[in-house]
Amino acid sequence: MYAWRQRPDTAVYDEPFYAHYLNLTARDHPMLDEVVATQSTDVSEVIAEVILGPVDTPVYFMKQMAHHLHGVPRGWLHRTENILLTRDPRDMLRSLSVQLPDCGLADTGLVEQVELLDAVLSDGGSPVVIDSRLLLEDPAGVLARVCERLGLTFDEAMLSWPAGPKPEDGVWAPAWYASVHTSTGFSPFRPSSHPTPDRLGAILDEALPLYERLLEFAL
Repeated sequence: MYAWRQRPDTAVYDEPFYAHYLNLTARDHPMLDEVVATQSTDVSEVIAEVILGPVDTPVYFMKQMAHHLHGVPRGWLHRTENILLTRDPRDMLRSLSVQLPDCGLADTGLVEQVELLDAVLSDGGSPVVIDSRLLLEDPAGVLARVCERLGLTFDEAMLSWPAGPKPEDGVWAPAWYASVHTSTGFSPFRPSSHPTPDRLGAILDEALPLYERLLEFAL
């Protein structure tokens, strides 16, 4: 999201379905009350006014968490381009377990990402999949290929941004964005340094085939 907001032709929006997801699942996330108080939980309203609502720029980038689409009708997806950003679940689960000690497969979004991938393929489309490791190893190359696939010109402004909070951050940023707020660009890839809880072994066994399916299409 921070990369895309650097483009002068682009507006960005942070996780429009987050309040819906928390309201639907009752997951105990940090700042739950603040999120639900500042976003609509009505998916029809979010789709009409945020997803498909008016915007003043040629490009409109919405950062979504795939698992937030649980319970969301998907008839609008063909009116958008869907970029699937995925991460090796061996690293993802280590990091996720720090904020959500009881995390499970449903918290990874991998199930929904594969559903979206298959929906694009069934419509005859060409999936746009980014693997986080490949992105960190070659930000300019990967973003240039993504922009080409979307019919956009790559802008080198996407490679860096100012440190600190951004006006577009969701209200939940203090709980989740401490690391990205210290960043000014894409850092070199480093595996997660957090220990892997033993209980995540079974979840990892379910997650890896889903990740590998997405990785087949990574740019």
